[in-house]
Amino acid sequence: MSPQPRPQGALDLSPAPGAAPLGRQVRAQASMEVRLLVRNGEQLLLAVVIPVLVLVGGVRSAKQNGIDLAPEPIDELTPGVLALAILSTSFTSLAIATGFERRYGVLKRLGATPLPRVGLLAAKVLALLVVEVLQVVVLAAVALALGWSPSPGAEGLVGFLLAAALGTAAFASLGLLLAGTLRAEATLAAANLVYLLLLAGGAVVLPSSSYGGFGGIARWLPSGALGDAARAAFLDGTIDVASLVCLAAWAAVGGYLTSRTFKWE
Repeated sequence: MSPQPRPQGALDLSPAPGAAPLGRQVRAQASMEVRLLVRNGEQLLLAVVIPVLVLVGGVRSAKQNGIDLAPEPIDELTPGVLALAILSTSFTSLAIATGFERRYGVLKRLGATPLPRVGLLAAKVLALLVVEVLQVVVLAAVALALGWSPSPGAEGLVGFLLAAALGTAAFASLGLLLAGTLRAEATLAAANLVYLLLLAGGAVVLPSSSYGGFGGIARWLPSGALGDAARAAFLDGTIDVASLVCLAAWAAVGGYLTSRTFKWE
């Protein structure tokens, strides 16, 4: 028996199962990732509170102790604090969040959804970029209130954007390397330890030249390369090609190792 023809103008209510387009899936997952980051007090501490405290405390300490930071402490410290914010979000926050998602089986369950694994990674990177934009806005507002007067020009702005993009790629690959190989508790400890070590001696807030003999090594760390590239962009209005190449190399090495060792469950 042939099916009856549908009356003209009637709605077609027959089911049409299928996954949403990949772009919509990535945007939805990225939106969820951003909300989870913003709602997490520890992540906010790393993303905003600590960089703001470092900026305000560094400026006041430099003025009270007569520390010579040219041309002004706020001008020298702000690019480094922006780099620190990128480090905290793309490395420490990402590693800790992914490590516990892996522990509780979230990644395994997401792998069973129509969202492919490459889409999940793309969503995480997109969420990082959104959070970093918010960080830059907040930190720039605080710095401007403290007297920051940047004039990077077009070349310097491009240099900072390249440094932020490559720095995010480098630290995200290293954060995923930790989260995909260590247990959640070990990832938490290792990510926080590395963050503190790079904050203190990684040439991210202060230039690598201020570390004496160790500066020659620190400038090739991803933290030192990101900090130096940000300072070159805002202080000199130039693109630090050597630092960008260093960040690209770290991103390539970290990405390769992560692809070979990352375990989703």
